[in-house]
Amino acid sequence: MSLILYYHPLSSFCWKVLIPLYENGTPFTPRFVDPNDRAELTALWPMTKLPVLRDEAKRRTIPESTTIIEYLDLHYPGPVKLIPSDPDEAVRVRLRDRFFDNYIMTPMFMTVGNRIRPADKKDAYGVEQYRTTLRTALDLLERKIEGLTWAMGDAYTMADVSAAPSLFYADKIIPFADSHPHTMAYLKRLMARPAFARVLKEAEPVMHMFPTE
Repeated sequence: MSLILYYHPLSSFCWKVLIPLYENGTPFTPRFVDPNDRAELTALWPMTKLPVLRDEAKRRTIPESTTIIEYLDLHYPGPVKLIPSDPDEAVRVRLRDRFFDNYIMTPMFMTVGNRIRPADKKDAYGVEQYRTTLRTALDLLERKIEGLTWAMGDAYTMADVSAAPSLFYADKIIPFADSHPHTMAYLKRLMARPAFARVLKEAEPVMHMFPTE
């Protein structure tokens, strides 16, 4: 099989790549990366950040979740086109993708990361800054998503792929069902899609590893 995905089943950024692979039924080989043994990953991508896609047929290694989605859309397109053909619409989708990654996924990730730090290394001030960013992003999304089915309207795009893991985990950091009902309804629509439902199902055996306060 040409495509190999190096991933961890709890990683939100890995989910972001698994979703489009499942949406389009793209054949690939999943390669679990043990956090304590990253030798093979380091040889491919010295930054050792997940996910990484290896395309054996083209002899190419592609890191970074958004870049992987772009690569799949270009070289392994499927029935679900996640990046619009219209250039202006594509720019809007890419901007929304960055919104979810930078202002929801990243502060969520940094907040969770602080939970597993040694007691004398925790950063309460930094965590509060991350939470402020996350709250601001959720407030903005709540206003934008009202009346829409998906992030960009009627079409499911890369923006929604980014939103799914971002919002799923953000709800564990700052539960928003009561405060942001439109955003929660949107998350439920994302979770009902078979591709994301499959990702969540596959993560169930290791979900207990998610660090709590």
